[in-house]
Amino acid sequence: MNAYLAAAVEGSRPGLNITIFAIFVVITLGIVVWASRDNRTAADYYAAGRAFSGAQNGIAISGDYLSAASFLGIAGAIAVYGYDGFLYSIGFLVAWLVALLLVAELLRNTGKFTLGDVLAFRMRQRPVRAAAATSTLAVSLFYLLAQMAGAGVLISLLLGVSSSAGQNLVIAIVGAIMIVYVLVGGMKGTTWVQIVKAVLLVGAAAAMTVWVLGRFDFNFSSMLQSAVDHGGKTGAKLLQPGFKYGKNGTTKLDFLSLALALVLGTAGLPHVLMRFYTVPTAKDARRSVVWAIGLIGVFYLFTLVLGYGAGALVGPEKIAKAPGKENAAAPLLALELGGPVLMGFVAAVAFATILAVVAGLTITASASFAHDVYANVIKRGTGEGRVNEVRVARITAVVVGALAIVGGILAKNQNVAFLVALAFAVAASANLPTILYSLFWRRFNTAGALWSIYGGLAVTIVLIVFSPAVSGAPTAMIKSQDFHWFPLSNPGLVSIPVSFALGWLGTVLSRERNDEKYAEMQVRSLTGVGAEKAVHH
Repeated sequence: MNAYLAAAVEGSRPGLNITIFAIFVVITLGIVVWASRDNRTAADYYAAGRAFSGAQNGIAISGDYLSAASFLGIAGAIAVYGYDGFLYSIGFLVAWLVALLLVAELLRNTGKFTLGDVLAFRMRQRPVRAAAATSTLAVSLFYLLAQMAGAGVLISLLLGVSSSAGQNLVIAIVGAIMIVYVLVGGMKGTTWVQIVKAVLLVGAAAAMTVWVLGRFDFNFSSMLQSAVDHGGKTGAKLLQPGFKYGKNGTTKLDFLSLALALVLGTAGLPHVLMRFYTVPTAKDARRSVVWAIGLIGVFYLFTLVLGYGAGALVGPEKIAKAPGKENAAAPLLALELGGPVLMGFVAAVAFATILAVVAGLTITASASFAHDVYANVIKRGTGEGRVNEVRVARITAVVVGALAIVGGILAKNQNVAFLVALAFAVAASANLPTILYSLFWRRFNTAGALWSIYGGLAVTIVLIVFSPAVSGAPTAMIKSQDFHWFPLSNPGLVSIPVSFALGWLGTVLSRERNDEKYAEMQVRSLTGVGAEKAVHH
């Protein structure tokens, strides 16, 4: 352990961090128990009884979306790579325009609880629901792995736990708390946790932003100059595009591929889409996205100051030497600004971030399995399936949570970034083409949906496995082997167009038509007529 890390760990006072985190857990568990009092039906458990306003749901969406990658990863990327790091913020934010303009309202009107409801509306129910559940579980598990692995990386810095067994234990504790949130609170409890976490995260980022600017007399240019001065030989590159992604043709293509996956992936992320069902009307669904865009946009402006502030006050060298490297920038900046107490608060917020996102992912995965696979595929939509649906969802939540804990322990020393990129690439490739075709293309049918979902999923995973993200690069997951033949770290540039093409090809090769159902779907998706009937069905 180097001298700076030792000082950081010693200065961070793990006992204080654990105490602040424990207080947060106790308060949020109290909220979850309070919120669970009205959980009687499947609509209560999956969609919080559709009782949240647009503003509340918008804050919860931002809490669900602003993961550890947003808070720690982007601030660190800006501190180390400058301009190129901020491109992540732009990609994540612009993605919401796709969700707002193309997906939010139409999805809320057409579906009931899950992505499978929308995709199966005018298709053959069982095969399409099985496919939708498969892609939902794939995206959720990869995203869960990234969050849990991120928890393992954070522990070593924030709590001073450097032993492997200690990190495993903390990952298991995070997983266990998350399972309790989902089992007890359902979507309602999870939503309140996300609202609390969003307020804490945006509040902490705002306070640190003002604090950082105050150190430079609120002169943004002065802060940028200081970041350049502390950046050593590469300091001047922090203010120019191309430091990370402009070295050659491959890195430029890699950036384009990553940007495509980020911008199109959000509108296909199941845990984000499921949030649109927690509001009573389509108007509230639209309003919630506007609130989310506002909060997320403001937060990403804060990360610009936090990133360059970390570069100026902590320096890229110290950040690179800390465990978690770039992920350590925000906590180290907190230590520099406000000492152990502020670092303890930032540690608690970082853990709260992981807990809230993981809870949202788990309830999405469990709802998809119980509602789509158990109730509609196995039990064929009979009364018996609906009666036991919530019980199956709770059992699935425990299984998914256990898988996330095991996966997080196995992946804790791996490259976390590629897991997040994989989740976005799978969502953009397997989910988004099928959603857009279902909502806007009359001719689209079951064969097209299956080709698009399974084909997009298979192509994405194959390209990732044989990409530099897994082998053949200094930052690869498997450093000792080199079996990559696909040149790009993110497959979005290839897998997304291929998935759209597969959806088209599967459709035109099949003779199945469902024009009447499409007309009904159009009326419902655009007006909401019939949507409430479906909710109480």
